[in-house]
Amino acid sequence: MSHPRFLVVLTSLSLATVALLGAALDASAQVVIPTNRNGLIQQNELQTLRNQLQRQQFQQQQQLYREQDRQIVPKPRPEVPIVKQNCQSQVIGTTISRVCR
Repeated sequence: MSHPRFLVVLTSLSLATVALLGAALDASAQVVIPTNRNGLIQQNELQTLRNQLQRQQFQQQQQLYREQDRQIVPKPRPEVPIVKQNCQSQVIGTTISRVCR
């Protein structure tokens, strides 16, 4: 398996695992009812874990995008002919004038 392909598969598996963990945390977060201080602390900890997972998912997705961008070969710049102006300098008395055609 080529290196970029391996990274794509590994990243996909990681994202799937993190998504499952995030779904499990969402389910458990709904069960906790903040009736006392411990419940509120647990809910805050779950929110912190959820935020960490979302941040990790975002970073992994960005890493995957960067890897894909590195694999894309940029298009070559088109060759555009340069047109040179045909200018002549004329001296008339003390004045120099350029005539371009």
